[in-house]
Amino acid sequence: MKITKVKMDKDIRKIVKAAILKNQKTGDAIPVSGKIFDEAELSNLIQASLEGWWTEGKWTEEFENKLKKFLGVKYLFACNSGSSANLLAFSALCSPSLGSRRIKKGDEVITLACGFPTTVNPIIQNGCIPVFIDIELETYGINVDELEKARSKKTKAVFVAHTLGNPFNILKVRSFCNKHKLWLIEDNCDALGSKYKGKYTGNFGDISTLSFYPAHHITTAEGGAVMTDNPKLVKIIRSIRDWGRHCWCPTGKDNTCKNRYNWQLGKLPKGYDHKYIYGEIGYNLKISDLHAAIGVAQVDKLPSFIKIRKKNFANLSKQMKQFEEYFILPKSLKDADPSWFGFLITIKEGKVDRGDLLRYLEKNRVGSRLLFGGNLTKQPYLSDNKDIKFRIVGKLKNTDYIMKNTFWIGLYQGIDEKMIDRVIKVFKIYFSKQNK
Repeated sequence: MKITKVKMDKDIRKIVKAAILKNQKTGDAIPVSGKIFDEAELSNLIQASLEGWWTEGKWTEEFENKLKKFLGVKYLFACNSGSSANLLAFSALCSPSLGSRRIKKGDEVITLACGFPTTVNPIIQNGCIPVFIDIELETYGINVDELEKARSKKTKAVFVAHTLGNPFNILKVRSFCNKHKLWLIEDNCDALGSKYKGKYTGNFGDISTLSFYPAHHITTAEGGAVMTDNPKLVKIIRSIRDWGRHCWCPTGKDNTCKNRYNWQLGKLPKGYDHKYIYGEIGYNLKISDLHAAIGVAQVDKLPSFIKIRKKNFANLSKQMKQFEEYFILPKSLKDADPSWFGFLITIKEGKVDRGDLLRYLEKNRVGSRLLFGGNLTKQPYLSDNKDIKFRIVGKLKNTDYIMKNTFWIGLYQGIDEKMIDRVIKVFKIYFSKQNK
């Protein structure tokens, strides 16, 4: 389907330029993340809205194709959020159509205790048992030495994220999964554009996911995606995303199979309309064309966004070395080429009170965030809920340390060298006051 670009008149162009300027102004604040857009995104959004289609359509198809080509994956399905993408990915592996390889209720899935809850929640929601293992300091990736310790006869999958864009040892994890015939779900939501051994992350898992929330590398406002190279999983993923339908007709089209009223499936009468036959437990998790239209323009900017993030990380790494007395600074594995989401900082034992430092940063308009949920096993929804079963391997020593001592600051494409210099200045002033 061809996309025709809209030409804006002078009045609309004036409004658009004002909106762009307003968005890019941060005053003297240095945010941890944010969306960067220009006339291209708003032009696409206006065009998509004027077309009146709005739900999934030609803009979604264009967005999926552009991103699929960039990453080099065979199949990519846009959906309404990164969290939905994780739910969709894991639920697909629970489909009865996978036969003996299906993940069933009560099966175990190895994951990280340190991270974002929606990597873990789909495991719980599908009636499976998360098995939590520790994370490494400096790289913040999965401790691959604990994989064998975590495995049991019930283990069916590994589901882990690349923490803040820094690739974990994906080849060792992939090898472990191959050895034991386990599924690998690669949460790539924070790592769009990261590479491992020259290959984009998101290409190593049986299924992988992306998020396009405004904090991420590119944005569609709300949105996500599920990727796979496995043709057998394609039909399942599409079905669960599209209400669980057995029909594979694109939105707004009928009778793609040329057999719409001749199917005999389940216990339905012969000839039951294929559009209303459901083969999976599904939901409407689709993205809208309005969101996808924004994404079409964002994908064009992705290479420059990645370049800026890497440049900002290098600048921060160089300047933050002067504070190594106080901090453990982030590092990547030898074969990793991260497209960084943020700059992680871990306070060395007893050197600084994290709360005091973060309050000082906030007072001086420097944004910061913790490493998401810290130790998820200590979050109320897990620690206080006796109905949720999970297993812990070892003592989660690093996870607990990160929960108490780690935070991150921004390096996204809206941050320039002057802003980084000001961040460094704020740290310098803070430590000069501490040392008096």
